[in-house]
Amino acid sequence: MVKIIVAGAAGRMGCRLVSLVRDSAGLMLAGAIEGRGHHAVGKDAGETAGSGRAGVAITDDLGALMDCGEVLIDFSAPKATLEHFRIMAQHRRAMVIGTTGFSPAELDEIKILAGQVPCVLSPNMSVGVNLICKVIGEMAKTLGDDYDIEVIEAHHRLKKDAPSGTALKIAEVLANAVNRDLSKVGVYARKGIIGERTKQEIGIQTIRAGDIVGDHTILFGGMGERIEVTHRASSRDTFAGGALRAAQWVVRQPPGLYDMMDVLGLR
Repeated sequence: MVKIIVAGAAGRMGCRLVSLVRDSAGLMLAGAIEGRGHHAVGKDAGETAGSGRAGVAITDDLGALMDCGEVLIDFSAPKATLEHFRIMAQHRRAMVIGTTGFSPAELDEIKILAGQVPCVLSPNMSVGVNLICKVIGEMAKTLGDDYDIEVIEAHHRLKKDAPSGTALKIAEVLANAVNRDLSKVGVYARKGIIGERTKQEIGIQTIRAGDIVGDHTILFGGMGERIEVTHRASSRDTFAGGALRAAQWVVRQPPGLYDMMDVLGLR
């Protein structure tokens, strides 16, 4: 039985995680946390998630849960996630991070902390998205410079970071496959008289609208044909389910920084 703590337990992802943990064999909801002053602190996590009483109160003190939890699943915000990871590392507990929008300095600290405890860090926990990441690299190598590469992502209007962490990960996979430096060839907006598109550039375009859960399209554009690979998430359960799979996997691993490719055996 893997004992799971859910961060951001009153949020959109947190509520789905709480519900799915309770419905999953081999998993136990050991704790639920929210930020200091959050209106849900003190309330039952299951009732907050709409899945019935769980007997686990939402708290703002992660340290108090260290005796009952093995792994924290965190889809909150960069600053909060890092605070949580410091506590987990101090108590030698595993971590699953789905938060996006980290700065380079924050990612460096995550790498250091992962030297003390096992951590799965992935901008997208979906099995489908990670399988696509495995496939598109081979496609890009085969198609080469004769095909232009574009990445288009769409999310709900409340998402704070852009492009999405998933889109950036996809673009990195593609850039590495064709031996390009994404920091030099990535194009994130186009307007005005910009001249012809270069063969080297990789476009990453962002859409924000309504309640879109998450769409990602990789477009390979050649002369006379276009190839598109698209993943559309219709429910947050696809991300939550992947995170639970990661949590079950990571508690058996030695300290280190892993991603969903490791969890799914796609290396």
